[in-house]
Amino acid sequence: LACINQGMHVMVTKPIVQTLEHHNSLIKAAKEKNVLVTMEVHKRWDPFYADARDRARSQLGNFQYMYAYMSQPKHQLDTFKAWAGKSSDISYYLNSHHIDFSEWTLEGIARPVRVTGTSSSGVAHSKGMKTEDSITLTVQWENLNDKTLGCAVYTSSWVAPKSDVHSQQRFFLMGTNGEINVDQAHRGMTVACDGKPFGSVNPLFMKYTPTNGKFSGQASYGVKSFECFVDACRQINAGAKTAD
Repeated sequence: LACINQGMHVMVTKPIVQTLEHHNSLIKAAKEKNVLVTMEVHKRWDPFYADARDRARSQLGNFQYMYAYMSQPKHQLDTFKAWAGKSSDISYYLNSHHIDFSEWTLEGIARPVRVTGTSSSGVAHSKGMKTEDSITLTVQWENLNDKTLGCAVYTSSWVAPKSDVHSQQRFFLMGTNGEINVDQAHRGMTVACDGKPFGSVNPLFMKYTPTNGKFSGQASYGVKSFECFVDACRQINAGAKTAD
């Protein structure tokens, strides 16, 4: 808020606020100072998540079910001890990724109507930290077109053991016409839809699924080689470079 009041554009890590009152205060201040205030949610730029979002919106039909899990190893409790359980908890810190993904994916399709939360404890308490080890949120979603219901379960933890990756990040999403599995930590994604063969897809090479009806595979490495070739041709034609 101090930066906004100084007329600075601001990007804040997620979650940007924890209360509606604070959210409205930031909106008011940003409008008064005519500055851009945004939240950094980098999963929207993850090729697997972006492709899954576009497939869900265009191919899976009404929302039915989602399970999402994200974790970090327990030594992170020592890294984050200055703020863990004080200014934030593990759900604000990690569940916010998949909750934002759901809001992004289901915008105009479904809305949350009920939220419940449960937690586990023990490891953080043993370190003298008054915070939960893991938090699970269960959200009931209502499909807007026919009022049918779907359910999403979001779990996050910072007491996982060390493994082959620093952060486990995965989700399963099912609609009335198909399902998607994404294991971001191991860069894997599978898709199954009614009337179509089961497939393992690779949006890193080429993102075939349009975004809002338009091609959006420009960042795929299957396009980059052609892009670099065209750029090189333009530089040669302009006299900036030689063919050598």
